[in-house]
Amino acid sequence: MIPVSAGVPAEIAVPAMPDDDRLWVQQAEGVWFRPLMLNTVTGQWCNLLKVTRAGIVSRHRHPSAVFGYVIKGKWQYDEHEWVAETGSFVYEPPGEIHTLRVPEDCTEMITFFNISGAMIYVDEAGNQTGYEDTFTKIQLCRDHYGANGLGADYVDQFIR
Repeated sequence: MIPVSAGVPAEIAVPAMPDDDRLWVQQAEGVWFRPLMLNTVTGQWCNLLKVTRAGIVSRHRHPSAVFGYVIKGKWQYDEHEWVAETGSFVYEPPGEIHTLRVPEDCTEMITFFNISGAMIYVDEAGNQTGYEDTFTKIQLCRDHYGANGLGADYVDQFIR
């Protein structure tokens, strides 16, 4: 076996779709994320987003590119005519405002997202109303896991 170089972070190999519902961290009514990797050096995070209600999930923009893969269900951006359905790959260019909507005929959507930088929430006029990044995600996980019996440090396994 070839030894790992000093200072190299450990790999992460976990089931993406958890058996334990406590691993899903609630962000809003009917909206959860499941952390897979939270990189405090580059600002990148990978997670599953699960939505169990129809309607607008968020209006936001990103300073960096975003990559997504729809595992279940479907969703769309109000600003575009396409619909991302099960099996769809999505590339989002940096800077564009998106209004993520789950259509009425979808009861559950799960999408893998690979995001770098921040997610900047905006109102209908494009004014910033909030943000999230790797560090806010980590804190949400610490609070959630601390409250549900897994322990606040449960999130540490996803931090690189």
